[in-house]
Amino acid sequence: MGAVTRADNVDVPGLLVDAEIDDVPPASPTVLPDGPRSRRALAYLGLCLVLIGLNLRTVFSSFAAVLPEITSDAGLPGWAVVVLTTVPVTLLGLFAPLAPVLARRFGAERVLLGAMAVLTAGLLLRPADIGGLAPGAGHLPALLVGTAACGAAIALCNVLLPGLVKRDFPHRLGLMGGLYTTAICASAALGAGFTYPVFTATGEWTAGLWFWAAPAAVVLLLFLPVALRQHPVRHQAVSDGVNVWRSAVAWQVTIFMVLQAMMSFSVFAWLAPILRERGVDGGTAGLMVSVSIVLQMLGSLFAPALAARFKDQRAISVAVALMTGGGFALSIFGPLELIWVWAGLLGLGQGSLTAVALTMIMLRTRDGHTAAHLSGMMQGVGYGLGSTGTLMVGQLHQSTGSFTAAGLLFLVVGSLAAVFGYRAGRNRYIGD
Repeated sequence: MGAVTRADNVDVPGLLVDAEIDDVPPASPTVLPDGPRSRRALAYLGLCLVLIGLNLRTVFSSFAAVLPEITSDAGLPGWAVVVLTTVPVTLLGLFAPLAPVLARRFGAERVLLGAMAVLTAGLLLRPADIGGLAPGAGHLPALLVGTAACGAAIALCNVLLPGLVKRDFPHRLGLMGGLYTTAICASAALGAGFTYPVFTATGEWTAGLWFWAAPAAVVLLLFLPVALRQHPVRHQAVSDGVNVWRSAVAWQVTIFMVLQAMMSFSVFAWLAPILRERGVDGGTAGLMVSVSIVLQMLGSLFAPALAARFKDQRAISVAVALMTGGGFALSIFGPLELIWVWAGLLGLGQGSLTAVALTMIMLRTRDGHTAAHLSGMMQGVGYGLGSTGTLMVGQLHQSTGSFTAAGLLFLVVGSLAAVFGYRAGRNRYIGD
């Protein structure tokens, strides 16, 4: 996420904000074995970074795909289901501010390597059954600890990976930015689409979750020689740019981000269980979530450029917010024969909403330092408070026995997102 200051220059690669932009001395590009201009070495590094992105959302969608089976077999109490769907998103916000601090001490590459190691360990631990407890009861501690480890690791990757892509591929941002953002969306689609078929083939939900530790382990091994080759340099943070925490515009953009995160992560956590409760079989529900997420990719591809063409972003912000809230609500209580339409509407709306919220980073700031500070604020507050969406869905379902109340909740959340999107979409800069 970089220092794009004109609306007509904003595109998907422009959203790659560098979390280390305040570092002194500036962070250097990744050291490559064949020199900085080696195409083979750059291609290898690019492959590693894209593959890391391909592992950053499977945690959320894979768990949701087999949630009924996990709940039944492991005997999960209602509170545990709510915690397991909420904690990883909360940790995205809590650990986000730690990423630049660790990068200054150890280097971004080594922090990414450590995060991938923790992610792999968490994915391996999640389905484990700790012996000595009642049958099935041993799964709960492993699920809790493994899920928390995954959330913390993903938070570090979320913050550091965009800056690394921007720093090492300054002349290939169009290609690398597109591959990176597509990989993250694809990871959620893969987790939703393939977990239930693995369960069907093996008869074990644990196999469906363990499956996703394999690609994470492969990326860990591929990135290991790259990270170990780096020689970390101590950096200091020199604050520059506007104090975003005192800006009304920054808070409007951030609350817009909070509301979109409430809906976005609720899709990953609850859409598959919602569809299955409505009578859709597990395989079809997973496919439907995957298609919805693929449509998110289309929305995220076109929405930034479209938003940047307008004099301000009020109209598009309101439209995509209402589309997302309405699509989610209709997926819960709309006519079942049109369920593919509702899921598609939700996917297009959600992808566009997320992209518009992120585009605000560039459209409401005049320099890269302020953009980085706004991005940090949006990630910390946005993910931290955004996790309340999954929390409320779980609590409403637990207390009412259905997802109908959650549908009403998302009509309200979508409406609030439209209000704050309208406010954030006005043509103003933070600090003016």
